[in-house]
Amino acid sequence: MSKIKRSFCLVSILAATAFFVLGLCLLCQNRVYAAEYGATENAPNASDQVTGQGGFSLTFDSDSGTLSATVRILLILTVLSLAPSILIMLTSFTRIIIVLHFVRAAIGTQTAPPNQILIGLALFLTLFIMWPTFQQINEDAIQPLDRGEITQDEAMEAGMMPIRQFMYGQLKEKDLNFFCEISDTTYEDYDDVPFVVLVPSFILSELRRAFTIGVVIYVPFIVIDMVVSSVLMSMGMMMLPPTTISLPFKILFFVLADGWELVIQGLIRSFYY
Repeated sequence: MSKIKRSFCLVSILAATAFFVLGLCLLCQNRVYAAEYGATENAPNASDQVTGQGGFSLTFDSDSGTLSATVRILLILTVLSLAPSILIMLTSFTRIIIVLHFVRAAIGTQTAPPNQILIGLALFLTLFIMWPTFQQINEDAIQPLDRGEITQDEAMEAGMMPIRQFMYGQLKEKDLNFFCEISDTTYEDYDDVPFVVLVPSFILSELRRAFTIGVVIYVPFIVIDMVVSSVLMSMGMMMLPPTTISLPFKILFFVLADGWELVIQGLIRSFYY
């Protein structure tokens, strides 16, 4: 048995070495091919030539100011990978999802509505609130860039301006001053504030507003819990969990008060007033 194992190990090592040498040869052959055709005009894919002394360059399509298809795909994939963070941190999604979770926790239903419903509702409310901002980004940045009227840097600045204006309207002055003080930043106008200072100020303001709304939502349900607990204790039913009795009353109160309409209306109005 030991001879069979040794033979198997020897064959495995030889096979791995052969594959390694074969791959190295193919790699070297590709490099030689690129070096031979890098400086000639007859090279395949002349727009993607390997230039100079072993380096490479990214060229524009016919020098018209638009990126090549490969670079565009790379940029799109980068934006898609960062899209969840951008959606959560730079829009109204943070405040909405926190308030909706506070509503569910205040009522006392553990999984009703489920997380998928809350996240979907928060996404569509975010789309509704941010739609004017998205339209302005499309008109000021995306369409002019697609027509070749502006450069990428100008499109980036034009696209960031509506987002900055939205965040300016929501953040609190003391949060902005706090981060400016830490970063040693001075500003005379909001446009002078760096983006890396503006974003955490906006997030802190959103968390404060969301928890403030959550406290207001919790108060009437806490009153119902206290009333039910007092009644049960006065009746001597101390072994009966108060949440079992108070849950139907809280759901009934929420339905009679049309709670979802009040919560959603309050959330939307909190971004406009």
